[in-house]
Amino acid sequence: MAHKWKTLSTDAVYKTPVFDLHRRRSGHPHRGERDFFILHAPNWVNIIPMTAAGEVVMIRQWRHGISEFTLEVPGGMVDPEDLTPMHAARREMIEETGFDADNIIELGKVHPNPAIQGNVCYSFLAEDLRNVGQPESLGAEETEVALIPMSDIPGLIASAGIMHALTIAAFSFLHVYNPLSTRRLLLK
Repeated sequence: MAHKWKTLSTDAVYKTPVFDLHRRRSGHPHRGERDFFILHAPNWVNIIPMTAAGEVVMIRQWRHGISEFTLEVPGGMVDPEDLTPMHAARREMIEETGFDADNIIELGKVHPNPAIQGNVCYSFLAEDLRNVGQPESLGAEETEVALIPMSDIPGLIASAGIMHALTIAAFSFLHVYNPLSTRRLLLK
């Protein structure tokens, strides 16, 4: 039978604007005590903005971790002033694409990397989009809006044109939890 580890102490080792690194001292009835290093980050969100024509409003964004552009759906951190993850997703969509929607549906949530992180990423779908302005250029973000037909998404994932894991998770939720809508959009 598997046994849970018990947290004995936690202390912040390093703090950044995006995450904090904590050392967690944990004990186990058969394995003794050990230090584990955990990244504490706020919860994250992403959102699939879908046009009436069956296009996904995506962004090409420079990602410093891979020193490349990625093709992904809008998303980011849940800020302290965000009332809910859905509010954060809508804010990110407006900031990054210039589109808004009144019809937003929660698709699901995942642990981005439970081995070293405790946060959650929530995925949403936005329908009935309307353009409300230009995308905002915030901080160090380098982005470009791209309209991608939903019918192209499976091929882009299969060919590594989309490799952002949390974007792929969002499309997986859309396919699993909304198969009729997905099938309708793929057939357009």
